[in-house]
Formats: sequence, C-alpha cells, structure tokens
Amino acid sequence: MQLRFFNLLTRMSLLFAICLQFVNANAQDSVNFWDKVRFGGGIGAAFGSGYTDVAIAPGAIYQFNNYVALGLGVQGSYVRQRDYYESFMYGGSAIVLLNPIPQVQLSAELEQLRVNLNVDERFEDRYPYLNFRDRDFWNTALFVGAGYQMQNVTIGLRYNVLYNKKDMVYSDALMPFIRVYF
Repeated sequence: MQLRFFNLLTRMSLLFAICLQFVNANAQDSVNFWDKVRFGGGIGAAFGSGYTDVAIAPGAIYQFNNYVALGLGVQGSYVRQRDYYESFMYGGSAIVLLNPIPQVQLSAELEQLRVNLNVDERFEDRYPYLNFRDRDFWNTALFVGAGYQMQNVTIGLRYNVLYNKKDMVYSDALMPFIRVYF
C-alpha cells in the first residue's frame, strides 16, 4: 500500500512539474514564474469534553490564468476521543481550481491519507460486536466542490465521491470548506 501511495504522489508531482515547466517555457519573458504561484491552505482545531482535533494543511497553486489553477498540498491531523480512539493522519493532495466567473470557484481534489487508528482497549472490551479495532491503512478521497470566491478566500461545499463511512476518516461525504490562497 505504501508503494501505491508513493507511485500516486510521484505521478501527481511529475504531472504538476511538467505543467509548470510547459507554462514557464511558453510564458513571455516579462512574466516571472513565481508571480503566479500562490500559497495557502488551511488549519483547524476543535476541542471538547475529552475530544481533540488538530489539523494543518499547507498547499501551493499555480494560477495559469484567471480561470484555471493547479496545485499540490500536504496535510496532517491528530484526532482523539478519550476512552474511544486516537488517530494520526497524514498525506498529500492534488487540486484543480476552475473559475468560470470571478465569484464562482469549482474544484476537484484527489487526496491520499495514511490513517493510523488506535482504539482504546476499554472501548473494545465494552463493544466487541462493533469490530472497532486498531488499523493502519491508506484512504483515498476524491472531492468535487463549488464555492463563492471573495478575493483570496473561497467558502463552499465539497463532496467526497469515494466516501466510505466504515473507514471513519470523515464523518460525512458532504463537507463545508474555507480555502485561502495568497
């Protein structure tokens, strides 16, 4: 499975590099490559009674023109529910952003995460019929989304077409997002 993820990231990185080289080679001399690169991503934190969720997801996109951008990102998160489970997730993603008009942003994002799930023994003992156990696995998500864009910020919804409730990576296939690139 690790080889599959490595191959996927290698292919995504190679495709991104080729696209960037093609654009850079065909650009006019007056346009600097780095002037079209935008950095951003997301961070998040949620805390509750015995619950902790912390995530960081930096990324970069190359803005080909006013309508199309292509980017790569990495992410990591830690989730813990006291007396139930603890989970570490990390991985990468590739994203395509389309702006048919300045206020509307459509997106497609392929994400590959390594999930390390550690279940509290007390939970396993109390609910053995749930078959909730320690697992380490790769999770692939393919998000399609739409949002309202205001300068550097986009607010919208995205849908994971590969959503699997049993993986317990995401609580629902439909998720709100706030995307920021500077």
